[in-house]
Amino acid sequence: MKVSRRDFIKESSVALSVLGGIIYFNPYETFAGDPEKDLIWDKAPCRFCGTGCGVLVGVKNGKIMAVKGDPQSPVSQGTLCIKGYSLPFIQYGEDRLTKPLIRKKNGQYHKQGRLVEATWNEALDLMVMKAKATIQQKGSTAVSMFGSGQWTIWEGYAALKLFKGGLRSNSLEVNARHCMASAVTGFMTTFGMDEPMGSYDDFAHADAFILWGANMAEMHPVLFAKITDRLLANRKAVLVNLTTISNMSSNMAAEEILFKPSSDLAIANGIANLLIQQGKVNKEFVEKHVAFKRGKENIGYGLEDKFAFEDVPVASSFEEYKNYLTRYTPMYVENISGVPPEKLAYLADLYGNPNVKVMSFWTMGVNQHTRGTWMNNLLYNLHLLTGKISELGNQPYSLTGQPSACGTCREVGTFTHRLPADMVVTNPEHREKTEKIWKLSPGTIPDKPTYHAVELLRAVDRGEVLFFWSLTANPFQDFPNLKRYKTGALKDDRFIVVSDIYPTRSTEVADVVLPSAMWLEKEGSFGNSERRTQFWKKMVNAPGEAKSDLWQILEFARRMGHGKLFDYPRAQYPLPKSYHPSDASAAAGFHIEKALWEEYRQFGLGHGHDLAPFDVYHETRGLRWPVVKGKETVMRYREGYDPYVEKGTGLQFYGNKKQGNKATIWLRPYEAPPELPSADYPFWLCTGRVLEHWHSGTMTRRVKSLYQAYPHATASFHPKDAEKLPVKTGDKIKIVSRRGEVVLYAEVGGRVTPQEGMVYVPWFDEDVLINHVTLDAFCPISKQTDFKKCAVRIEKIT
Repeated sequence: MKVSRRDFIKESSVALSVLGGIIYFNPYETFAGDPEKDLIWDKAPCRFCGTGCGVLVGVKNGKIMAVKGDPQSPVSQGTLCIKGYSLPFIQYGEDRLTKPLIRKKNGQYHKQGRLVEATWNEALDLMVMKAKATIQQKGSTAVSMFGSGQWTIWEGYAALKLFKGGLRSNSLEVNARHCMASAVTGFMTTFGMDEPMGSYDDFAHADAFILWGANMAEMHPVLFAKITDRLLANRKAVLVNLTTISNMSSNMAAEEILFKPSSDLAIANGIANLLIQQGKVNKEFVEKHVAFKRGKENIGYGLEDKFAFEDVPVASSFEEYKNYLTRYTPMYVENISGVPPEKLAYLADLYGNPNVKVMSFWTMGVNQHTRGTWMNNLLYNLHLLTGKISELGNQPYSLTGQPSACGTCREVGTFTHRLPADMVVTNPEHREKTEKIWKLSPGTIPDKPTYHAVELLRAVDRGEVLFFWSLTANPFQDFPNLKRYKTGALKDDRFIVVSDIYPTRSTEVADVVLPSAMWLEKEGSFGNSERRTQFWKKMVNAPGEAKSDLWQILEFARRMGHGKLFDYPRAQYPLPKSYHPSDASAAAGFHIEKALWEEYRQFGLGHGHDLAPFDVYHETRGLRWPVVKGKETVMRYREGYDPYVEKGTGLQFYGNKKQGNKATIWLRPYEAPPELPSADYPFWLCTGRVLEHWHSGTMTRRVKSLYQAYPHATASFHPKDAEKLPVKTGDKIKIVSRRGEVVLYAEVGGRVTPQEGMVYVPWFDEDVLINHVTLDAFCPISKQTDFKKCAVRIEKIT
């Protein structure tokens, strides 16, 4: 019997998560005409995750009336997940912020006052006064900005230029530190360059898909649909789900392999050991393309304020690596991870079989990890040992959670230590290049990073940072060990600004709230998980007095005396004629987005980060960089695909020129997490997300259908634990850690099933602040936070 793709998916876990060929209408507006004829349609990338699905948006009378999947999108081919179809709803919530707010008492700003409506001039004047006073009192590093992987590329670039070139402060961070920093350090330490070598084209060629802590069925459903396509087309293809909880991705898996939190390090080393012991190493590939290194061990967990760590790599060899792995026998790995030897052998057979093309995928399970950099290294080790890399269907693939964590944070460099195109502030040549492009005096850019994300809020708590401006982020719901950081922000001399679209837990803390334009209310650009840069035009106006983050950053810069940083030739960048200019361009009197882009792209030209001219992206469905002579790069490092690979070499990891264009295999050990279950706290807590909601739920909880489908976060238990406690679905419980507690309802037998001794809670619900409980440990190399696991106890509330 011939099985159609739709029937296949209907019977799988993707049934309700990915759909195509459907028009979803805005429930807040009445439309009775012909949608194809009576609406003006235009393209945009989806506002949610890092997949970068293509959306067609129907507009009439200045309102978003409908969306549908874009059949011309090379990413999603007309399909969208249920969050993508909710896009018409997210801009029209009843409590949308439309005017600036200032915390006042008796008509004047007061830290203990209440938020009241104000003018933009009043809000910006207060911000400038506080920023200047802070600089005078503490220096420029005491003024900080916390941005987002949801910023457009030019919003992030403007913030970077203002802080590092204008304010001369490296106190710029983004929420992508929480989700992608370990991916960056994994790429940089292994390949010398950031971001994946492969693309979504690889899905159609793989024979085995191995998920490492990545519930793709819920978090990347359109990409998961590509896996189901391949499983249907090639009945010998398999999916393996390595996970700490049984989830929807397991529904399609040939094997579900459950492991203890943080033990993935031992599993990866155990697989590598078997590959070597069983003679499954591609020796020719390793000799030609791989160098070996090892670094420091027992490196700490970042729990102390002002924690500092610097790795000191030393050269190693294949023989040393082989001996290093001998302790990772199947029995040793089982004792640490709970993974039976036969499952480890199964994984080694997949990676080691030269006739099986393997794709490995990971997201937060690997990255939000106190050894996140190491774990990224170890996954690359498996592909380098077997030569299964930079070849169609053979790829390690780090997936991204936010729509422009790659484009805006990683590529632009909106972290305290970074500059565009993989450059860093600590490198004098990188600073010199940046200063030349920005036309700044030598020595303008500070040479030392200040505060990564967790340390930034610690610095607010300590009083080293007094001015904190959050844009398109929700730090006072999203940070672990939340009570400390919220308490710090509320101290009398701290000044907190929050730019957002809706009231959030962060606006509750703010002294000034600025109403932001979102998505189609501005001209935009995102960079997705396959290095694809996509643009969209402004299609509708923002409500009330809401302004884009770009407008806010540029206006703040002007009032701070740094307007000349953004003074570009007007004649060279006239306002767009075929579509409405953004508020930032209208205020500037020229096409500021285009001016920023053309300056920004200078950083990457000629060394593997090439981007196309501005207008090209409006004419296409996006391009994968490097874009050389108008042609995108489907795959990096492979001759015939990548223009930077020298002819006759076949493969070059040219980010590592100093070690002969070779990638690095790292000797990294298993080390236990900082907190383990104990007699007082006998359960693991694991946090994560759900299909219906995105991050802290600011947008998706305002979509009625998504809210009704999953209204509140619950605590999921294994049936045996539920029987022992005892709890049942609907019982009110308290989860308690060494840092705090949260009250919520139990769930047994739901969508996910944790292992025994574990409780799982998603973090989208502002009424269930699970981050009061979580631990603010981080990877000492990447400084990425480990939200995923800590020790807790369960108390039943009667």
